[in-house]
Amino acid sequence: MRVLTASDRAVLVECADLDEAMRMHRAWADVPGVMERVPGARTVLVRFDPLVTSAAELAELAEVLVATSADEGALESGPEVIVPVRYDGEDLAVVADLLDVSVDEVVRRHGAACWTVAFSGFAPGFGYLIGDDPLFDVPRRASPRTRVPAGAVALAGRFSGVYPRASPGGWQLIGTTDAVMWDVHRDPPALLVPGARVCFVVAERSLVPSAVSGISDASAAQRHVGRRRADGGPVGLPVSTPALEVVNPGLQLLVQDRGRPGLAELGVPASGAADRIALRDANRAVGNALDAAVLEGVGPAAVRFHGSTVAVVTGAECELEVIGVDGRMRRVPHSAPFAVADGDELKIGQPTRGLRFTIGVRGGIRMPEQLGSRSTDTLSGIGPAALRAGDVLPVGTHAPRAVEPDPLPRDLPGDVVELDITLGPRDDWFTPAAVRLLSEQEWTVTPRSDRVGIRLHGERSLERAIHDELPSEGAVDGAIQVPADGQPVLFGPDHPTTGGYPIIGSLTDAARDAAGQLRPGARIRFRVVS
Repeated sequence: MRVLTASDRAVLVECADLDEAMRMHRAWADVPGVMERVPGARTVLVRFDPLVTSAAELAELAEVLVATSADEGALESGPEVIVPVRYDGEDLAVVADLLDVSVDEVVRRHGAACWTVAFSGFAPGFGYLIGDDPLFDVPRRASPRTRVPAGAVALAGRFSGVYPRASPGGWQLIGTTDAVMWDVHRDPPALLVPGARVCFVVAERSLVPSAVSGISDASAAQRHVGRRRADGGPVGLPVSTPALEVVNPGLQLLVQDRGRPGLAELGVPASGAADRIALRDANRAVGNALDAAVLEGVGPAAVRFHGSTVAVVTGAECELEVIGVDGRMRRVPHSAPFAVADGDELKIGQPTRGLRFTIGVRGGIRMPEQLGSRSTDTLSGIGPAALRAGDVLPVGTHAPRAVEPDPLPRDLPGDVVELDITLGPRDDWFTPAAVRLLSEQEWTVTPRSDRVGIRLHGERSLERAIHDELPSEGAVDGAIQVPADGQPVLFGPDHPTTGGYPIIGSLTDAARDAAGQLRPGARIRFRVVS
């Protein structure tokens, strides 16, 4: 067993096999200072509070826990689940060639195998299924797809799985199903829970009714939650105050707060504000509790206020204008609170520095919570939908503190940014030259970047020393994952909670907020710290 650095606030405990990893996952449950545990195929990611414990103390404890947990039983058996599958995946023929069997043989044996959910991860409702047929050991794609459709049935390594919603992914696709893997209105939300025994059966070419899979699809209701009025009435009628109306959402406008930490073992990312400093500064300025919900946006945008209140814009620096109902325009300062009257419209210009702006309103945005947070998780689809023009959002009527007019000083990242990182847990999977190159070379932020991950491009790619398949394991926010093409992906707040590409290093916790302000074209230099 090894205990590896996963970040400045997490370690990765490497186990002998899947059974030992499951036992170790249970053993860490009540350890002081442990905030989160994410099981993997042969690992447990342990995220800790550095004010309570340390990586060195956890490494010492791991030796004790592995010995005391050795006599514990294996994973408890769970419910039986039947998943109808149309074997029409675009990688089905590739998988047959890799396994040196016919397509029909792949379909027959995938359906005949007995599959068990070993653990959850990657995304809410994504179960890692281990089967009893040794045939299935399939390498991942050399480069992950940017979008895999919901319901895709896939293979990677010894595992099979079903994508619960459209997301990036590098697994080999062999089919599709209409079974709903994740529904926050269901108890439990995941169809495939750890220990569940799963049988894949061949479905008809027509759509499979929800009754067949034994679940209901609440996605239609979720899509409209972002358009609920303050008084519950339809858009277009008079609005109850206080409220905030979206006039122009820009490139993206989302509700965010501190997120959902502690649910990664269920495949639920922490999500929350990409720039936590901007969230803190916005709520401080208008007197809110520091965990109150705000709006986080990209690009020029505009909102209208219903009722008088106090607002602020933090994060990315942009030109700010307030236009009254009489047509008069006044400029307002960045990061300082300002008063608005009923009907005032706030216009936010193109950022001159940084990427994401944050709008705070006294009383906070009062959208319904899901799993303890109002944050929009763009990977999982949890929380309010991305906002559109005409959406009206309820605003609270009380705040616990007074308005603080003096903004806190802050330097936003420019076109060249230096970010602190720790190496590991899989830096030994790369050549020594590649490890040096990570911090010696500039990396450019590509346009293919979002809250899930920032795709980077360097003149030279990172060369692997180990070319084996890496069994899926936990990943932290700020992890630098390297696909087979050698071009890194920097994980954001909505990142998959587990993955199978090696992670060469991770941002320090202090560097994560600067990463949330990286715009396409920005250049990064990583600085390795202990």
